[in-house]
Amino acid sequence: MGVIDTARAWLEQDPDPVTRAELAALLQTADAGDGAAIGELEDRFGARLAFGTAGLRGALGAGSNRMNRVLVTQAAAGLAAYLRERAGTGATPRVVIGYDGRRNSDVFARDSAEIFAGAGFEAVLLPRLLPTPVLAFAVRHLDAAAGVMVTASHNPPDDNGYKVYLGGPDAGSQIVSPADAEIAAHIDVVAAGDIRDLPRTSAYEIAPESVIDAYVQATAAVAPAGAGANGMRWVYTAMHGVGWETLSRILDAAGYPAPTPVAAQIEPDGRFPTVSFPNPEEPGAMDLAFETAREAGAEFILANDPDADRLAVAVPDPSAPDGWRRLTGNQIGLLLGWRAARSADAASGATLACSLVSSPGLAAVAEHYGLGFTATLTGFKWISRAPGMVYGFEEALGYLVNPETVRDKDGISAAIAMLGMISGARASGRTVADLLTEFDETFGAFASDQISLRVTDLSLIGTMMAALRAAPRRWWAVSPCCGSMTCSTASTACLPAMYCGCGWRTGRESSSVPAAPSPSSRCIWMSGPTQRRRPPRNSRPSPPAPATCSPPSADRPDRRDAAVAPVANSSNPGPDGGIRDANTRHRGESEELAAG
Repeated sequence: MGVIDTARAWLEQDPDPVTRAELAALLQTADAGDGAAIGELEDRFGARLAFGTAGLRGALGAGSNRMNRVLVTQAAAGLAAYLRERAGTGATPRVVIGYDGRRNSDVFARDSAEIFAGAGFEAVLLPRLLPTPVLAFAVRHLDAAAGVMVTASHNPPDDNGYKVYLGGPDAGSQIVSPADAEIAAHIDVVAAGDIRDLPRTSAYEIAPESVIDAYVQATAAVAPAGAGANGMRWVYTAMHGVGWETLSRILDAAGYPAPTPVAAQIEPDGRFPTVSFPNPEEPGAMDLAFETAREAGAEFILANDPDADRLAVAVPDPSAPDGWRRLTGNQIGLLLGWRAARSADAASGATLACSLVSSPGLAAVAEHYGLGFTATLTGFKWISRAPGMVYGFEEALGYLVNPETVRDKDGISAAIAMLGMISGARASGRTVADLLTEFDETFGAFASDQISLRVTDLSLIGTMMAALRAAPRRWWAVSPCCGSMTCSTASTACLPAMYCGCGWRTGRESSSVPAAPSPSSRCIWMSGPTQRRRPPRNSRPSPPAPATCSPPSADRPDRRDAAVAPVANSSNPGPDGGIRDANTRHRGESEELAAG
């Protein structure tokens, strides 16, 4: 079947008048022999949006390579078939569906609820647009077999996505392999037919307000306000997303003073009119927040991304062009990790976790408090599964501070935890900047940076990965004492354990380092001098014995602790962790590998 015939078959089953009109006009132009129109059809129908561990993510529009009602219906039916197979005969799985404020999010959510209900499931739709963490909470709270969140997080305005969580033994975490491939196989079977033949019904349930109330109470309990919160002056932006309604209720419940909101960004608006890219990490995205903070005489700024699963923090800085500086995800992650470690029970096997592209400073915190530490592959689908995990983070502004409530990053509970830290510091006359200084003096200073590349042609990612794999592998050891640097290409069999002239040992031998990604992965083992550690004040390591390396063998896989550097991440970065060498992001990928 040619691309035009494929497009016509798609048109016949498309229930959306907007994409039907769009596709009909494109077909009419292509029938007249217009080369550009034919090329556009080939782009839209020459492939399908791939369903991966972070679900689906892509631009809105007609076609199998776009996000639309046909594709979402096929995905819901495929997921239903997978869940039915997983549950066995006689069971009635429950699926909870949530959605944010992006264009068509509510439509895709209702389509999914109807398909799940038509498949004989107990389908529960959240009552209105809500943050992603509320959906992740609801999966556990309602003991659901699965959850679906319709969101593209902080992707561009014309994107949307479909994110899947699993209950039961997965405890409300995002899916991991092989579940993604198994769901994708079921979706392919559905896609071979016509969605008009699928059973569907509007007999789904609307979740009661008690679900949201339970999330509010659980999150308020993360860090109730202390005396230091009195008189706190701060600014908040929802970045045109859905965070404010829920956060404001939690602030009241926890006893924190209300912030000065960035008025132009506080209400949900899927057009994201005041920012070119609705990601707090992007240059310019927090300019209105900085302006509001200057006018309000604020002490700090908190910002959520549009679906409120990430948190940004900014503090006054006279040396910055705008007088304000946004903290890096690693800085925030280490502060919150320090907070978690102080109250964790080492005897219970408590563990701190972060992905390999996040700061190794968390391991220093864990060691200081006698806690376990786990370095995972990128994404909260892995971080949330770390044994004994009481806290986890990833440098792309993602933090998991309340794992008994939400098994995913949660920008709202992270905001409450940060408010707790700040109010505690204020009680003794300190600021966020003082906390950062105290952290460095206690655990050593860890510096990192990030490189983000955005591409529209996704084939470039494969080209970049192939080029990197073809190049010699190198890693660097940087002495925090004397600044000397050693580069090695001789061996990749053992974990980095290099020593500089002053005896400082870089790298750490960790049994938690996962196996190297497969050749098809969008991660690659490499590292660079982008994470540098200064030892704690009044501390100097004693020279250890020299390190030795031996060539790889069948029983000694090619592994290293230096870093997993994602060379293809998206607007909602995925590959992040350890010693970060590079993090390229592109639009259209899934949450951990792209936009979520």
